[in-house]
Amino acid sequence: MSKILIVDDEPNIVMTLEYAFRKQGFEVFIARDGSEALEILNKAIPNVVLLDIMMPNVDGYETLKKIKQNKVLENTKVVFLTAKNKMSDVEKGLALGADKYLTKPFSVKKIVSEIAELL
Repeated sequence: MSKILIVDDEPNIVMTLEYAFRKQGFEVFIARDGSEALEILNKAIPNVVLLDIMMPNVDGYETLKKIKQNKVLENTKVVFLTAKNKMSDVEKGLALGADKYLTKPFSVKKIVSEIAELL
């Protein structure tokens, strides 16, 4: 069973994605910001992290840097899902090591297929 960590501070987005991924057979973990995500990553090793950038406490960029520094998580894929859609944002996200960069608003079907393709 594939595991996914959804990191977003917007409850509606989290609920929608959680439902969609559970329906696809994923084990789903939820975090509302980067610091909560990093706590979860100390206990669980997901196959993929779906990560927002603009969040309270620790933002997505900082969270990604910490994930990339952790040898235990080296096979974990990281996908940004964010409203930041300027080319410079996309380039920064990919330069930091994100495996994909998807923007909001989004189609749940597209997100699920992008993640399935990545895995």
